[in-house]
Amino acid sequence: MNQHQLLAHRPVRTRRPLAWAAAGMASLVLLAGCASTGDDPGTGAPGGAPAAAAAAGSDADAILAKLGLSGRSATDVISTLDQASDRKSDIFASVRYDKLVLKDGGTETAVPLPSDKFYLSVAPYVNQTHDCFYHSLTTCTGELAGQSVDVKIVDSSGKTLVESPQQIYANGFVGFWLPRDIEGTITVTQDGRTATSPISTGQDAATCLSTLKLV
Repeated sequence: MNQHQLLAHRPVRTRRPLAWAAAGMASLVLLAGCASTGDDPGTGAPGGAPAAAAAAGSDADAILAKLGLSGRSATDVISTLDQASDRKSDIFASVRYDKLVLKDGGTETAVPLPSDKFYLSVAPYVNQTHDCFYHSLTTCTGELAGQSVDVKIVDSSGKTLVESPQQIYANGFVGFWLPRDIEGTITVTQDGRTATSPISTGQDAATCLSTLKLV
């Protein structure tokens, strides 16, 4: 058998796993919703901690300056970005349990949040929603932008944390600063429709709630 015949009869089984891998990666992107699929920053060796912290601070300052938010606290940055009508979608800002992750191109860093605060951003919907776990302040979009809803949040002890009308932001979300490490329930109502869901502000909890279907 000559060389051309060998090539013609070579098995092509290696192509199928590549196709499956590509499909798997696409599925991961879809399932990630608004969140970054990258690793969290700050995983370097302990010996480089001071230098790494200084570099992270410098990176954060540069990204916040690009956002026009230099010198602002992490809570202020989060509230401002979530309510912005004009968002810089080239900068990724993701809310986690204890930090705000910022990413601009190949630069990724994080800004710590106050130890007693957890940010939950909620996107009630009627017809369509999206998968979401960690809320992206610059890319997540909900259905009911600009509309008014009534929101009640009660913790597991029965204490009412929020009970007031809310106007949904331009991105289709409305956000709440809640005590960290609690369990509770959120209820959203609008024009006779209601949605209720359990919530958590623990370490493994979502900061993006996009499953509140108003019925």
